[in-house]
Amino acid sequence: MNATEPRRRRWPRSVRARTALAAASTAAVILLGIGWWVHHAVYRQSTQIAEDQAKAQLWSLCDQLRQGVVPDSTTTVPYEVVATGRRGAVAYGGGMADFDPGTRHVLPAPPKALQVELITTVRLPANPDYDPSDKLSVAGGTHRVVTADIWADELSSAEAAALGVAADAKLRAYVVVLPNTAEAIARTTDLVLLRAGLVGLVLIAAVTYSAVRIALRPVEAIRVLTASVTASDPRERVTVPASGHEITALATTINSTLQRLDNAAAQQRRFVADAAHELRSPLTTLLASLEVALAYPERTDWPAAATTAARQTRRLQALAEDLLLLARLDTRAPTAGPETVDLTALASRLTEQYPLTERPLTLTCDSTAPAYAHGNPDEYERLLRNLVDNAARHAAHRIQITVRNEDDRVVLTVHDDGPGVPAEDAERIFERFVRLDDARSRDHGGTGLGLAIARDLAHRHQGTLTLAPRTLGACFRLRLPRAPTPAVHRGQPPAQ
Repeated sequence: MNATEPRRRRWPRSVRARTALAAASTAAVILLGIGWWVHHAVYRQSTQIAEDQAKAQLWSLCDQLRQGVVPDSTTTVPYEVVATGRRGAVAYGGGMADFDPGTRHVLPAPPKALQVELITTVRLPANPDYDPSDKLSVAGGTHRVVTADIWADELSSAEAAALGVAADAKLRAYVVVLPNTAEAIARTTDLVLLRAGLVGLVLIAAVTYSAVRIALRPVEAIRVLTASVTASDPRERVTVPASGHEITALATTINSTLQRLDNAAAQQRRFVADAAHELRSPLTTLLASLEVALAYPERTDWPAAATTAARQTRRLQALAEDLLLLARLDTRAPTAGPETVDLTALASRLTEQYPLTERPLTLTCDSTAPAYAHGNPDEYERLLRNLVDNAARHAAHRIQITVRNEDDRVVLTVHDDGPGVPAEDAERIFERFVRLDDARSRDHGGTGLGLAIARDLAHRHQGTLTLAPRTLGACFRLRLPRAPTPAVHRGQPPAQ
């Protein structure tokens, strides 16, 4: 077993499960980023609120001190007021009672210079007699404090005496910024976000799974129906949803593909039937002539019988070669590397070598300028010979071949002066085993595959073969991509 198979099995194969997992994973990353941002925003805002509360407490203390009033010690915000010349604190409250500042002050004595609302950081001593699990305790930690200084000479002697400070003393009020509030709020927010995120992820995965499951129901129906299609009976069609979404395009494409398969199967069946019909005629003629000759050997003209047998055998051979060529063209079998072929020279050579023995015909090639195209020389020769064979069967007196260059194309025409082709049959004559009414003779009308092979060869070379409209005779026009002039022919004058 491959070592990667266990890892692959852990990943769900279902599209629904994969989509739900991907959606949940994406949502988890997004929610994690949002949670991180919310955590820091809440913590920062809570810290700012705690600082504002500490400042409000600080100015309240300063107002009381300026009035000679000792502040209340029952406040929840830790504070301490110290003064120069005193060992103990002037006043304290909140968690500062844990340090027993009555005997000495905990926070530093005020400096000589006057400082107003200074935010600084101090470390408070530990208290071994106090429970460290108390959330309100500030013992043994480093905390931010806000401070403000007051001169005793701002007070009356009675107010200074009430505070227990000398007339030239300097007082400093400390208010501790409690971090527990911000941390508690941030921790509570994190728990709420965590619970909401988990519930949200489950809901997102469930909704995504259900939505994809509903969306894939038409796909499953298409799969079931497509699985019932066989090569022998590709007539089934899938139901096209009326919603107009991607499933509609998929169903339409599958129906088009099935229709093409159906058409190809019908064409294949028709081709096999036509091929069998074409083979039956020469075989029947050949078998009949041989059976008659064998039945009456003394009255048989054996040279004539042999001639008939040879003619039908040649017809069978030509038909078999055409069928093999069509089979090779249908399979799009690759050919050897393309060569550069001069179609003008090919047409001229075919004109000189073409046998015209049955009746007097004039076959001419009116072109002299080279016309180059990429392709297989043998296939080009077969294409041109098929066109000339077709023209020779229908021409009255003359067949004309013309080759010319037009921009990036080479245009070759084969024109005869025969009866021509009706406009409604301009495309039908390129179908396989098609003969028009005036070409029904199987001995002289060909196999009905010549023009079909010619068009397939044209398409094989990225070209087109059509029947050009003419008032007299038939004119077949072959258009092929033009190839650049080979290096060995550059700089030479055109052939005369």
